[in-house]
This record gives sequence, structure tokens and C-alpha cells, in this order.
Amino acid sequence: MLIRPEEPADRASIAAITAAAFAEVDHSDQSEPEIIARLRASDELTISLVATEDGAIIGHIAFSPVTIDGAHQGWFGLGPMAVEPGRQSGGIGSTLVREGLDRLRSQDAAGCLVLGDPAYYSRFGFATDSKLRYDGAPPAYFMRLQLSDRTLPEGGVEYASAFSA
Repeated sequence: MLIRPEEPADRASIAAITAAAFAEVDHSDQSEPEIIARLRASDELTISLVATEDGAIIGHIAFSPVTIDGAHQGWFGLGPMAVEPGRQSGGIGSTLVREGLDRLRSQDAAGCLVLGDPAYYSRFGFATDSKLRYDGAPPAYFMRLQLSDRTLPEGGVEYASAFSA
């Protein structure tokens, strides 16, 4: 398996894998492929990585900037992330998360936020933090990972506009 930045020719495969991965997810409104496209169009897709095997894309992960109390403070949101349905639970997603976080660290990011399953994301060091709020999300599923020694921010979090369009 190879992890690399997305290329323009990957876009259709990324959309197809993302749609397939979220098709049976109860909490999804099936907008994840459009969110990725809107992040690209608004130049807010900070990191976009694909996992490939034998030249075929089998997974994708996106990171985009977030604001905390209306200010950019060097924090990013993880997601959407998708792995081809037949390949899930095989370590592809974990590899994508680790590589994405390493790339955020290399860009001197302050931290990363995720709205997801605590049982999955806690293995990477994500934890809940009552000082950060994301309206409408169950607090146990909204987590942060500090990537620098900067002071932890407090306040309401907003994802890139692509998530609410």
C-alpha cells in the first residue's frame, strides 16, 4: 500500500469510494463526496491523501482548517475519511490517519479535531475536551489532539464552510 497526496485524476475514484463507504452509515446524509469537492473548490482542502494498492485507490482522508471562537488558530478538522467497503478494518484508515497527522505536524499545526467514534480515534491520542464545543454533536464524539505545545484554545468550533453548504 502506498499513501500519497491526491492528484486531479483521483477525484472520481475518491468520490466513488467516499459515497460507497458512507452509503450504509446511519448518521450520514450522504453529502461527504460533495463536501470534499467543495473543500477543493474553496481551496480549503489542506491535506488530501489517498491510499493506493496496485495503482487503485482504496482509501482517502481529508483535513481542512477550523476556526475556534471565529479565529484561525492553527487547528484542522479530520474528515471525511473513507476506505473501500470491502477493505475496511484492515488498517488502511489507521495508516491514513497517522500519515495525515504527521503531515499536519510537519506544517506546524497546533492541533486536529475530529467528530467520530471515540473507540477508533482515541487510539491516535484524540480525547474529548469540554473547553471545545461543536454545536449539535454529542460531546463524547467530538475530540481533539494537540500537535504542538501552544496553549489549548477554548470555545465554539466551526468547520470550513464546505461542511454546511
